[in-house]
Amino acid sequence: MRATKIICTLGPASDSAETICELMRAGADVFRLNMSHATHDWVRKIVPQIREIAATQNRPAAVMLDTQGPAIRTGKLEHDLPLAVGDTLEFTVRNAKPHERNSVSVNYDGLIDDVSAGCTMLVDNGVLRVRVVEKDENRMRTKVLTEGTLGSRRHINLPGVHVNLPPLTPKDLDDIALGAEIGVDFVALSFTHQKSDLEQLRAELLRLRSTAGVIAKIETQSAVTAIDGMIDAADAILIARGDLGIECPMEELPIIQRRIVKRCIQKTKPVIVATHLLESMVENPVPTRAEVTDVANAAYEQADAMMLTGETTSGRYPVECVKVLARVANRIERSGGAGFATDLDLQDPRQKTVASAVLLANSLRNSKLIVFTRHGTMARYVSNLRAERAPIFAFTPSEHIFRQLTLCWGTHPVLMRFKEDPNSTIAAAEEYLRDARLTREGDNLVILTDVHARGEMFDSLQVRSARASSGDGDGEVDERPGGESLMD
Repeated sequence: MRATKIICTLGPASDSAETICELMRAGADVFRLNMSHATHDWVRKIVPQIREIAATQNRPAAVMLDTQGPAIRTGKLEHDLPLAVGDTLEFTVRNAKPHERNSVSVNYDGLIDDVSAGCTMLVDNGVLRVRVVEKDENRMRTKVLTEGTLGSRRHINLPGVHVNLPPLTPKDLDDIALGAEIGVDFVALSFTHQKSDLEQLRAELLRLRSTAGVIAKIETQSAVTAIDGMIDAADAILIARGDLGIECPMEELPIIQRRIVKRCIQKTKPVIVATHLLESMVENPVPTRAEVTDVANAAYEQADAMMLTGETTSGRYPVECVKVLARVANRIERSGGAGFATDLDLQDPRQKTVASAVLLANSLRNSKLIVFTRHGTMARYVSNLRAERAPIFAFTPSEHIFRQLTLCWGTHPVLMRFKEDPNSTIAAAEEYLRDARLTREGDNLVILTDVHARGEMFDSLQVRSARASSGDGDGEVDERPGGESLMD
């Protein structure tokens, strides 16, 4: 069973009910909605559609709302500007009239204050590089360093420059309110710079009574510098290699990716690798060998998930892209991983209990890890220890935890009502796994649950042998949450 999860960005090439169904069958676990392009009407239509299709396939499917964030962009041009090395390019703010032949407006009035003469600016994903020559109150002149053509609404990167943009724009706040209303499972914050940015997002979600998890997108140098605080403040980390690869030297990007993945595993937070995984498949039916190796490296590092962007929003082969990720991940997982989880410093008694369960499962043939969780905490602990062979079956009575656990490495969530008697719930879980043919007679079931003793509840680690026939369980697997919690 594949441990590495797959995230698909939905767009014109993939937002039909038929394609979403095919993406799920191919292995998609989470669907991303890019609010840089998505309309509210489209979001209101697509989220119920995802939920309905997932229900028909009897599987979880999470929804991630990705904010546009405080992006700095050029304005609209009447025609593209061809630029040669040495040309002057003017940037204006506050509706200032152009003074130069090559001139473009910028959506961020503070740009003039944030940059200094001599700074290098990267425009349109780094295709165009310019150096600031001089500036005044409402404009600045730059010298073109690389030949290129400037179009409308192109993104501007300022490597090493601290910008004073707010972490949540008015548009982001409107989009987040929509996400809370329709119950998205995750909200990703774009262009995060510091821990306090994430704290503002979490406070807004709490105000809206949303249960969505907070994902920090790491795509700036300042975010890399503050990575420990980011990991602590977020529910998951997304390594957005597109803008990050522009902000940082290209030769540093693989090192940054590996360090962040390792740090996230050490600090028990899910981590996602994103951008340009299968870029050639936007047009071609097969990936390049270099792309296969890139995907394989992410799976070897044991990132929780890999995310497709343009490949599934506008590409010609969205379903094939998911199949490629699933195929490569499955193969790499059979050959072992980087082993970053061996460096964990476990202090919490519950984490040590989970570590004992994973160690036991690693030592037994044909083992399965079973965890009962109401808030997802114990299941995430188990996932983070990266069991060598045993899949993790996480039973929960909570619908939003059922969906959120789809992001966790090696975890297969099951929505199930809990009984007051833990033994009855365990029996129901065993029966479900037998009926679904997820266990065979004689499999070693390593179970994390709790037990009643002297009027108190205690964590319990059990080992049982899977039976061949059902008929002894009195619990139910159901799509309605309820009952009393067994753990966390």
